[in-house]
Amino acid sequence: MQNPGTATPERFPAQERFADGAQFIAGRLTKGTSGRTHAVVDPATGEEVYTYELAGTDDVDAAVAAAREAFPGWAATTPGERSDALHRFAAVLADRAEDFARAESLQCGKPLKLTREFDVPGTIDNTAFFAGAARHLQGQSAGEYSGDHTSYIRREPIGVVGSIAPWNYPLQMAAWKILPAIAAGNTIVLKPAELTPLTSLLFAQAATDAGIPDGVINIVTGTGKEAGEHLVGHPDVAMTSFTGSTPVGKRVAEVATATVKRLHLELGGKAPFVVFDDADLEAAVHGAVAGSLINTGQDCTAATRAYVQRPLYEAFVERTAALMETVRLGDPFAPGTDLGPLISHVQRDRVAGFVDRARAYARVVTGGEAPQGDLKDGAYYRPTLIADAAQDSEIVQSEIFGPVLVVLPFDGDDEGIRLANDTPYGLAASAWSSNVYRANRATREIKAGCVWINDHIPIISEMPHGGYKASGFGKDMSAYSFEEYTQVKHVMFDNTAVARKDWHRTIFGDR
Repeated sequence: MQNPGTATPERFPAQERFADGAQFIAGRLTKGTSGRTHAVVDPATGEEVYTYELAGTDDVDAAVAAAREAFPGWAATTPGERSDALHRFAAVLADRAEDFARAESLQCGKPLKLTREFDVPGTIDNTAFFAGAARHLQGQSAGEYSGDHTSYIRREPIGVVGSIAPWNYPLQMAAWKILPAIAAGNTIVLKPAELTPLTSLLFAQAATDAGIPDGVINIVTGTGKEAGEHLVGHPDVAMTSFTGSTPVGKRVAEVATATVKRLHLELGGKAPFVVFDDADLEAAVHGAVAGSLINTGQDCTAATRAYVQRPLYEAFVERTAALMETVRLGDPFAPGTDLGPLISHVQRDRVAGFVDRARAYARVVTGGEAPQGDLKDGAYYRPTLIADAAQDSEIVQSEIFGPVLVVLPFDGDDEGIRLANDTPYGLAASAWSSNVYRANRATREIKAGCVWINDHIPIISEMPHGGYKASGFGKDMSAYSFEEYTQVKHVMFDNTAVARKDWHRTIFGDR
């Protein structure tokens, strides 16, 4: 049964919205049918704040059926009608911004100032962007490419989209998957992470309240093994979009292949942060701390590997460690908190394991431990700087997903760029230099979906997000994302008044 848990109304003002369950199917909340429950835990305190029934395969079937039923009507709406609905949706989100910010902070442990200033405004902006983009879904102009025939290209919705979102940015990931899909005329079933379903459910409720028809957006909250795999393999799902780790992404691809569906994967990252010897050192130090600790390091684009040209190396290590030591850990709802907990004690222990193993081959300059005192019950871990690790070591090559930055020296520019590219991942990177030619070379030669120059981490709705190599394929946000959720059709007209027989005669002869 549903349990409101221990969260106060101040921390969780929207909790009454979840009284009927954590599955949102055909416009209403329902309880899951798996026979098992799951608790949303406040990672700052370890306390359960909401317990709900998990989705089973029957719930997935019901959600897909609702999406399939809604698809013909939604696909038939004009771009202007979909645009108007998304503009109303953005207005509802803005009216409920504080509810979203607090629910996101509660379930993820994010500082409230981060959700207020980044997660929620970014989601509203993304909704407004796709409200405009809905009017600009274009094919190609007509042309005569074969005799008396005219050809043109139509872009059409695909059908029911089945999406799986991660726990690190549950609200934004829900938006990145839902908005381009429905703007293009598709319907969707989204499975959020079972740790963090609250804002995805609020998002779907807000869409319904804005007038988006029942069944266009559906949410099933269950485990990846049961609900997720069933959704990906469902024969009535035409496209799968997944954000998460590379190993799980490989499994998603394997299941999706059986039904030959469209696949969109945004996977792991291990972003390099390359500092050339002519960089502004103080700017680079501040960029490294912010870029590595954003969302407690639980960000696939976070700066994780700093390569610093040798003349600046020791100064960079010393100043970065000193700045990290000023970062304030604390209650996510406290105004002075800079860094919240990791998502869970399991994740904290995983991060600690990476650091503890690295002590045998590298130097832990600062951090490397969980705080005690008032924070001992939460999933906190101190900002950690590690120096002098080998390029092929675990701490350099593996995705840690925590507040850990590894710093390595390099000599020439060739070496710096080579080291930046020397992992399986290619999601994001940054290069720091005052020389435009060096910077331009870095943007050209670093193999990543995004390369920042003299900055690290900002994103905007108008520009795509997505990776190279083992970081997956396909784009989120931007017009590129919009096109991912369409299929291309070639239409060809014979322009003669009477159908010509020349072509047929060539094939079949006179008859």
